[in-house]
Amino acid sequence: MPQYLSPGVYVEEVDSGSRPIEGVGTAVAAFVGLAAQGPLNEPTLCTNWGQFTNTFGEFVEGTYLAHAVYGYFLNGGGACYVVRVGGDGNGSGPRGELASGADARLGGYVIRALEPGAAGNNISVEVADPGEGATEDQFKLIIRRDGQQVEEFDKASTKKGRQNVVAMVNAVSKVIRIEEATPGAALDKPVKSTVSLTGGGSPPAPARLAPDDYVGDASDRTGFGGLEAIDPITMVCVPDLMAAYQKGMIDQEGLKAVQLAMIAHCELMGDRVAILDSPPGLNAQQIREWRVDKAGYDSKYAALYWPWIKVFDPASGQNIFVPPSGHMAGIWGRNDDTRGVHKAPANEVVRGAITLELNITKSEHDLLNPHGINCIRNFPGRGTRVWGARTLSSDPAWRYLNIRRLFNYLEESILGGTQWAVFEPNDYALWAKMRRTIATFLVNEWRKGALFGLNPDQAYYVKCDDETNPAESIDAGMVICEIGVAPVKPAEFVVFRLSQFSGGASLTE
Repeated sequence: MPQYLSPGVYVEEVDSGSRPIEGVGTAVAAFVGLAAQGPLNEPTLCTNWGQFTNTFGEFVEGTYLAHAVYGYFLNGGGACYVVRVGGDGNGSGPRGELASGADARLGGYVIRALEPGAAGNNISVEVADPGEGATEDQFKLIIRRDGQQVEEFDKASTKKGRQNVVAMVNAVSKVIRIEEATPGAALDKPVKSTVSLTGGGSPPAPARLAPDDYVGDASDRTGFGGLEAIDPITMVCVPDLMAAYQKGMIDQEGLKAVQLAMIAHCELMGDRVAILDSPPGLNAQQIREWRVDKAGYDSKYAALYWPWIKVFDPASGQNIFVPPSGHMAGIWGRNDDTRGVHKAPANEVVRGAITLELNITKSEHDLLNPHGINCIRNFPGRGTRVWGARTLSSDPAWRYLNIRRLFNYLEESILGGTQWAVFEPNDYALWAKMRRTIATFLVNEWRKGALFGLNPDQAYYVKCDDETNPAESIDAGMVICEIGVAPVKPAEFVVFRLSQFSGGASLTE
């Protein structure tokens, strides 16, 4: 309390008692796969297709990461994190090491592309006049990719020190590396000119790929482990697991091991859902056998989609079949933006899908839906649509995807919006504040249609009083608040019952 020692008017700011809870994001995907270039095992944020191509390159034949990310943005996805795994056939390591790709000579220096492969051939380096105040030994380097300027180094010098061109470029550049052709020799200032990097081969393909490359390690921030430090992620996709499986780099047991690791990662984090792909070329009976007998997954943090979808592949100039996980993640994001996370992400058009690997019948769908296989179907006049919204859980309470994702949203929002309560005096005033804060948040969700009930009392309850907080829990430094919500569930089966009755007037009337 402030001290009042002299007469006057005083103004104080006091706490209103109720703190608003802001809803967290629900549609941030993570993709793990193979790319022609880009940092290895480093989750990189991409908010549009242009950012992805600038960092990881264009479509590469025989891989599905680029198709998945493109389908994600095409179907309404927003931000995503991309993790490149597998390295390349030349054995180059993570970004920061010289890659054996395109190179060129510039005076007494050798310039190499940071990433191997043909992508390095699209890079040019220009020596230009430096800005004002430059000395005689200083010059400007302008780096372009595909004709567009991407980096600039002004007042680079041939002399040793902070302005040395080798030190400046290698410390910052994400495109090239530079080194002296003859280390230790006195070098002249490069003349004004432009060189293009040449010598890069076709996009690199991994020489070896194992389940551990996908699973990674949390301490080293590799694979799935690198995603643990990124809290906003709500969806995890590994489309190139199927590319490795098709090429024979991973067998069926390795495929199952990676998908089990995906599920374990999502269950460990508790705030994200794994979108699984099925092996290619399976018919309705085979996908059922694979799901029930071979895979046998049982998790409320995973969903499986089948069959594969056909899209156009710019790398080969033909239409190819790709795993649907990236497109499905985009539909989840579109559904969250237009309707809300409480709406089941189904009965939505798959943008970019030319057709399906297999068109199934209703009888075949009847066999697959009870096992949590979310089918993608073609309907005459209605296009290609997602026709399933189930998890892989055997627990009926967590059967539907929107229930799992709604609870993830509620838990994360309440967790982030009640941090102010830590170390507050554990008394009746705190309990009342917590009840008001959470009730205000839940009533807004009920008004949005996320909770079932004609009034708030039917939709949720918040209990934080003497009964939930006995003396023993208070002495242990705990405050316990019980929250119950009634989520809305999807109308998966719409039934109309028609009966015949005799209408008109009766002769006896």
